[in-house]
Amino acid sequence: MPEDLYTRYQAAHTAYRTHRATCTSCTDTSRCRTGQQLYERFTALQDAYLNRLRQQRR
Repeated sequence: MPEDLYTRYQAAHTAYRTHRATCTSCTDTSRCRTGQQLYERFTALQDAYLNRLRQQRR
């Protein structure tokens, strides 16, 4: 499961970066609707992955 979570987290980051590179509405401080959804998915998966790593270290 952690590998799958890592893969999903990295894919979400790639999707957000790809969108951000082409979207003229997104900036560092504000995002279009699609950009916001992609960013939220990326950050949620990143948090889940990092929390999983912390739990494994205990």
